[in-house]
Amino acid sequence: MTTLLSLVVLLPLIGAATALVFRPRPVQRTLSFVTLGTSLVAATSVLVDAWSNDAMHVVRMGGWPGSFAITFVADRLASVMVVIALTVTLLVLVYSVGQKSAGERSAFYHPVYMVMSAGISQAFLAGDLFNLFVAFEILLMASYVLLTLEGSDAQIRAGTTYVVLNVIESMVLVTAVGLIFAATGTVSMAELPARLAALPDGTRIGLQLLLLVAFGIKAAVFPLFFWLPDSYPTAPSSVSAVFAGLLTKVGVYCLIRTQTLLFPGELNDLIVVVGALTMALGVLGAISHTDMKRILSFHIVSQIGYMVFGLGIGGTAAIAATIFYLIHHIPVKTSLFLVEGIIERDSGSSSFDAVSGLARRSPAFAAMFLVPALSLAGLPPLSGFLAKFAIVRAGVDSEQWVAVAVALAVSLLTLVSMTKIWVGAFWGDVEPAASVGVGILRRHALMSMATALVVVLSLAIA
Repeated sequence: MTTLLSLVVLLPLIGAATALVFRPRPVQRTLSFVTLGTSLVAATSVLVDAWSNDAMHVVRMGGWPGSFAITFVADRLASVMVVIALTVTLLVLVYSVGQKSAGERSAFYHPVYMVMSAGISQAFLAGDLFNLFVAFEILLMASYVLLTLEGSDAQIRAGTTYVVLNVIESMVLVTAVGLIFAATGTVSMAELPARLAALPDGTRIGLQLLLLVAFGIKAAVFPLFFWLPDSYPTAPSSVSAVFAGLLTKVGVYCLIRTQTLLFPGELNDLIVVVGALTMALGVLGAISHTDMKRILSFHIVSQIGYMVFGLGIGGTAAIAATIFYLIHHIPVKTSLFLVEGIIERDSGSSSFDAVSGLARRSPAFAAMFLVPALSLAGLPPLSGFLAKFAIVRAGVDSEQWVAVAVALAVSLLTLVSMTKIWVGAFWGDVEPAASVGVGILRRHALMSMATALVVVLSLAIA
């Protein structure tokens, strides 16, 4: 199992290096599918063993002692996250081939895409803070290239904002890692809880705040979220989809890991306030726009707020609800961006003012939007309802009344904004573009198939 665990991260890196040597697109595409597919098989094997035998697999690279070793750890949560991440990246890869964007035709797209996949898996499996920092650097480089690969002015501007904020995040994170090592003599997350507990309260809280800021930038929480709605809409929909589904979740996952393991119960009230503000400001941004990509980008922020709220509540029930919310949101948000990409590909615009009547022309395509949209809003019996209900119930039990009220209001406003897209793009008259949407599934078969499978994944999670 240790060999399989190593392959989950190493295979995409090897595949990326190979794809840089063999430039023809058919070869690169084949390498990408084979590499990510094999990584998914390896990750699934690790997951099955972790669940069936209640096992935790640990790999220490380089033969260094535990305090210094680069460590990969696959417990049940990490294994689930890696399998879902690889499944989504593989399906989005299918979608991107069907989309035929200028970025996908670049000789660098597939190598960088595999590097990004390796970085995501490495972040989920990291058993030490330095390894986590390296994973974040890999993600920063890969995501910046994917964001700006087509080279438009809007992408370069958005990419500049994106890279500046993420460089700041990297500086804060490496500072935190260095100070933690100086104070405790280790970066191993297995050894840190006991050593951090022995530090003075002020020192420990200062280190916690540094990690909160670093991971908060990656997760796009208040007040560090402004870069996301400006950068994600400029990328091709396939890139936006995998960013929306996975990159911000890496930040949330790291918040969950570090706050529950290293700083249990500390600064919870602050985290609840940050979660409530993130929910509120995200949804207010969403309801003020008519561009579908921008609406969905702001909803990433608002939904991250729910997860941060659950983390701040603390306790077994709230953390379990937060983890479920994290898992459910990956395919839901990914599928919404994929649907938007098909509409944009068909109509040439991401504004729902440019299309109408899609539900009449293609009910099956409309269902591919409606299911994740209702789940995002939290309507039963979908996974979004289960996740929000669990978090709100935990908030009620902990008497976080203001944050609970914000969560309920944000859910209602999410439904309002999803309804606005539905009425504008799907439920309107067939004018002004009567040809848009006719035979949309047939014209974009690969994109539609990949999107449908991501929607099915979101239903399976429920």
